[in-house]
Amino acid sequence: MIFVTGGTGMVGAHLLYYLAQNQEQIIAIKRVNSQMTIIENVFKALGNAKLLSKIIWKEADLLDYQSLNDAMQGCRWVYHSAALVSFNPRMKQKMLANNVQGTANVVNAALAHGVEKFCHVSSIAALGDTLNQLPIDEDSMRINNLKHSNYSQSKYLSELEVWRGINEGLKAVIVNPSVILGVADWKTGSSAMFAQVQKSMKFYTKGITGFVDARDVAQCMLKLMQSKVENERFVLNSENLSYQTIFNEIADNLKKARPKYYVSPILGGLAWRLEALRSFLFKTSPLITKETIQASKNIKNYSNMKIKHFLEHDFIKINETIRFISNFFIKL
Repeated sequence: MIFVTGGTGMVGAHLLYYLAQNQEQIIAIKRVNSQMTIIENVFKALGNAKLLSKIIWKEADLLDYQSLNDAMQGCRWVYHSAALVSFNPRMKQKMLANNVQGTANVVNAALAHGVEKFCHVSSIAALGDTLNQLPIDEDSMRINNLKHSNYSQSKYLSELEVWRGINEGLKAVIVNPSVILGVADWKTGSSAMFAQVQKSMKFYTKGITGFVDARDVAQCMLKLMQSKVENERFVLNSENLSYQTIFNEIADNLKKARPKYYVSPILGGLAWRLEALRSFLFKTSPLITKETIQASKNIKNYSNMKIKHFLEHDFIKINETIRFISNFFIKL
């Protein structure tokens, strides 16, 4: 039996599809009020919505250790893909609790049940840095005097819980995906970029980061768990591209005008401050924050050499990923 957290999110949904396709016995957890939109979209997009019936759903919460412990009974492999992603400063404590304590609870339950192997979905946000724009890899040093986002801190501390579990006898692999693109919910996560472009978004930034297809992330997780590899971390990245390139590619596929106005540092600083004021006055979540503006300006490249060496995996080109996602959303 295989145990999966985060099954109603983008990565977890793709993972569940391939597990179900492989005829695995699967227990996936969700909250009472979890929305199923993303997983339903993923199973439709990948070609077989009927596979969803093969999954055994159990109600559990990452912050409720006993519910996790009960749900994990009899499972031999654990995939932990659940995480809260937010760049809203007001969500800091909730995100830290969900991601860090939640991961600690999953690790502890896995240790208690003596699971054979554990796969943790971390992020490039948990990696170290380079100061010379050389590609960042699994061994890059994390420089503590640099300003890290709250999300980065939550993923870094979450990963430490997995390494703690490894020191206590857990056999595990960790994947650090770059920005994940995939079919999900049109209005949330990275998929929101498609919705923004669909509404004729006019602004772009010149920052560079890594991007990877959700299908690649799920496939690499499966391959690593089926391999003899253990107690290693892997950057999962297809290509390093500018946000301008991504937005242009999305616009072309959605047959919309490309964004044409560059967001300068001054304009970006003004934008997040005005949005913070609007959010405060109307008690809403900010659409952009200081952290998202900063991330959109950063130039960071990521190396995928290690995962290619271990698995000889060929990543899907991002223009193909965008075409796949766009074609699905156009049909909705």
